[in-house]
Amino acid sequence: MNIIRSILENDLYKFSMSHYYQVNYPNAWGTFSFHDRNNTEYDDEFVNTLKLEFKELNRLFLQKAEFDWCVKNINYIPQYYWEWLQGFRFNSNDIRVWLDTDKHLHIEVSDLMYRATFYEIPILAIVSEAYHRYMKHGYQIKNDIENAMMTPLDNKIEIAEKHNLFFADFGLRRRYNSLAEDYVVKHLKDNCKTFVGTSNVYLARNMNIKPIGTMAHECFMFQAAIHSPKDANYEVMENWVKVYDGNLGTVLTDTYTVDVFLRNFSMKLAKLYDGVRHDSGDPFEFGDKIIEKYKSYGIDPASKTIVFSDGLNFQTAAKIKEYFAGKIKVTFGIGTNLTCDIPGVKPMNIVMKLKECRINNRQPIYGCVKLSDVPGKAIGNPKDIENYKYQIGIN
Repeated sequence: MNIIRSILENDLYKFSMSHYYQVNYPNAWGTFSFHDRNNTEYDDEFVNTLKLEFKELNRLFLQKAEFDWCVKNINYIPQYYWEWLQGFRFNSNDIRVWLDTDKHLHIEVSDLMYRATFYEIPILAIVSEAYHRYMKHGYQIKNDIENAMMTPLDNKIEIAEKHNLFFADFGLRRRYNSLAEDYVVKHLKDNCKTFVGTSNVYLARNMNIKPIGTMAHECFMFQAAIHSPKDANYEVMENWVKVYDGNLGTVLTDTYTVDVFLRNFSMKLAKLYDGVRHDSGDPFEFGDKIIEKYKSYGIDPASKTIVFSDGLNFQTAAKIKEYFAGKIKVTFGIGTNLTCDIPGVKPMNIVMKLKECRINNRQPIYGCVKLSDVPGKAIGNPKDIENYKYQIGIN
């Protein structure tokens, strides 16, 4: 079975960011680079498996029925974009994969930004599923997977409904396999009143549920590299509004720490955006800072929403919901805890981030940096990281 079954089997924000680059930076180029935070050791057989799966991406294209669905259901991205996507094809020759001398895995993809962005999520999903096959956990057929996941999932539904936790599936990139995510999303749709959708556009279409997502760190990393980390948050938010005119109104906050984000979060933008997304650092401290920012502008925090999405489980989500009750609306994006919660299985801790970029082929290539609100999780060249910290005034 092919791991990625459709060109729509990608996170929604990959399509919204692709269109964003086409409108604002049609000649921008970038390289995405794979990171395994667990420093897993692999062998050549595993690499060859990946290469075969990457080749399978080449066969994917936006089919007529998928095009019609996208035009109707994701209409904040204009029809001409979906017409362009009908002609897009992955090129596995652009995916470079190798092992270093310590047997650590490296993967890179370089292309124009509006194309390169598409590779991240399929590559991560392929690595994750191939790894779990490689580990031979014993959960490879539909019945075994569903039997292993059913009780934990029903327990999560019980917690979600007891605490009125509105949440979406964000689990495509590090899922156990496609059967696992299929089962989770279908079971939640049929049995959980507070389940609101999935980031996986393919499943959203197939199961008639809402696709969820807005933007990712790469937008801010790109903007900081071509201009300045001091103003990147502000510039992305302004550009995003110009493209989406009030749609997709949840902004990501932690690329260069929430404190730096809040400096750029002007009164106009605080009023325009529906809310913010938390993806690193202490969620309670974060929420308190967001609430105080809204109050400083005379905005009722209860009219806004925080989407929490940092490695959550349902117990933590319930504590967050209780803490902010009556203060601000909260929703949750839950990933690995939904799609790779199987007895005896350790989920992967993998990401793929923008490594370098340029605005056009007449300009220099600049290294990209992500800092986050967790010390030690910074991504980028060490000298670039220190330069960014100096520019934005953090230790």
